[in-house]
Amino acid sequence: MHTTDQIVELSSGPVFYRDSGGSGTPLVCLHAASGNSMTWDQQIPVFTQAGFRFIAIDYRGVGVPAGPGDWTAQIDELIVRLGIGKFHLLGTAAGGGNALQYALAHAGKLRSMVICNSTGNVQDGEYLAMSRRMRPAPQFDALPVDVRELGPSYRAENPEGVARWLHLSHEPPVKWDRPPVKPQPLKPENAVTWARLDTLKLPTLLLTGDADLWTPPSVLRMFARRMPHAETAVIAETGHSSYWENPAEFNRVVLDFLKRH
Repeated sequence: MHTTDQIVELSSGPVFYRDSGGSGTPLVCLHAASGNSMTWDQQIPVFTQAGFRFIAIDYRGVGVPAGPGDWTAQIDELIVRLGIGKFHLLGTAAGGGNALQYALAHAGKLRSMVICNSTGNVQDGEYLAMSRRMRPAPQFDALPVDVRELGPSYRAENPEGVARWLHLSHEPPVKWDRPPVKPQPLKPENAVTWARLDTLKLPTLLLTGDADLWTPPSVLRMFARRMPHAETAVIAETGHSSYWENPAEFNRVVLDFLKRH
């Protein structure tokens, strides 16, 4: 399925997005910090064939990625611009944290939410301390990005896939000579905390890989205990990029969830 790839000028600046179009229920996807909207190639044809309108947002703008922050207003401005009604929201890794922030601000606009391989942007001190123990700096940050983001089984078996992931992740979708969009500082009302996640009544799928260095299954269970309306799935022999490492299983699990909501 062909997508229309466009740059749209928002109040925050230029944003790139990919849109399959059509009259199907919209599925809006938010990419990882290590990538951009071009990495959804193994999802777009499958989800559009299943009847969904697939929209992938480069929510950090165009060109060089900007840093962490609150992207809720920018994402919502594009949603409004596109005239989208209720939609499914899927975010992977950093995009999953941004999806949770969006859901806390605009739960009424969502049909369901899928949070994949994500630390969730949770701000509780105890959780942040656990994260530092699990991924100690500077040692963890010094690892090559493909070691941090892709599981060992995938790196061992699919060097061509690793090379393609690295290429797509590091190449901006279009060349642009303007500065990247800057995120807003995190608004208190959008901050993700355990107490606030407990209030979300939105159907949610929490998904990770069993070899994810950022969000191993034990961390997924922490989220599940605090999100009473969530269900979980763990994809075997995948790391932090399960959508890329095992797209067949990822697509099957996510489609099964979406079709029920």
